[in-house]
Amino acid sequence: MIAAASRNSQSRSAPLTGTQTLDMAREVLRIEAEAVATLSERLDSTFAAAIDLLLACGGRVVVTGIGKSGHIARKVAATFASTGTPAFFVHPAEASHGDLGMIAADDVLVAFSNSGETAEVLAILPAVKRLGTRLIAVTGNTASSLGRLADACLDTSVAKEACPMNLAPTASTTSQLAMGDALAVALLHAKGIGPQDFARSHPGGSLGRKLLVRVRDIMRTGAAVPVVPVEATLADAVLEISRKQMGMTAVVDATSRVVGVFTDGDLRRTLERVADIRGARIADHMTRNPRSIAPEALATQAVHEMESARISQLLVVEHGVLAGALNMHDLFRARVV
Repeated sequence: MIAAASRNSQSRSAPLTGTQTLDMAREVLRIEAEAVATLSERLDSTFAAAIDLLLACGGRVVVTGIGKSGHIARKVAATFASTGTPAFFVHPAEASHGDLGMIAADDVLVAFSNSGETAEVLAILPAVKRLGTRLIAVTGNTASSLGRLADACLDTSVAKEACPMNLAPTASTTSQLAMGDALAVALLHAKGIGPQDFARSHPGGSLGRKLLVRVRDIMRTGAAVPVVPVEATLADAVLEISRKQMGMTAVVDATSRVVGVFTDGDLRRTLERVADIRGARIADHMTRNPRSIAPEALATQAVHEMESARISQLLVVEHGVLAGALNMHDLFRARVV
């Protein structure tokens, strides 16, 4: 036993130095980058045929795989779904025990298997083919059983794995992941899916906030809006600015149409010119034709307006009538900025 332990100890590699560790990591990245670059060179009409199958899909895209390929398949299904193509993952072993009922004739099955001979994947194919479901194979062996049964077979073979023993799925799974992303993004473009469509699938993300949140969703309304009539005094305007704490007040006529705005900056400039503001009229010191924005405008447009004009508040105006107001703090709270 002591001799065996000694032999095992001798068979282990010596600890790597810092430089050797970095060299090995760089080699892994080089191998995997080379695998993806080779994929690009190998794309042909088969990829276009796969996209045509996905475009013609009347149901959902079902993605399957097991082991490391299964992990990749799950991610690819999520990528399809988030880019506008309804998709979900089915575990091939569970499919053989009832989950096959989740797959319908008008679906497209995308099967990941590096060897193309994964027993659990092959076991469900006869039933899938009987349904009439179209099959896209993503495999490192196009001559495999999976490859021969596929309506479109995408070659993700690699020269070698990044693993020093050429065993652990590394470059091959990177190749599969890149091919899945290529399918999802090419399909997105083919469908003409734009930022608004993408945002609807990501309402909680920053993109969703930027593309879905409108001025009306975050503007201040009613009693929260600072406003004085055009007949008001300068002192009235100062009190309104102080009460509403927006750094400005709208000035409106008797029909609530906006005729001007008076800001903290206007006040400072007025104090430099007017010794006694008690009798001053707001109409003589307000800024006429102020910048404004419509309630239906995107909140990001409000950000652009404020930044380009170097202001921190905006009146919200609809058909000339005051509808609300917002400042940069409102946009920060809405996490649009």
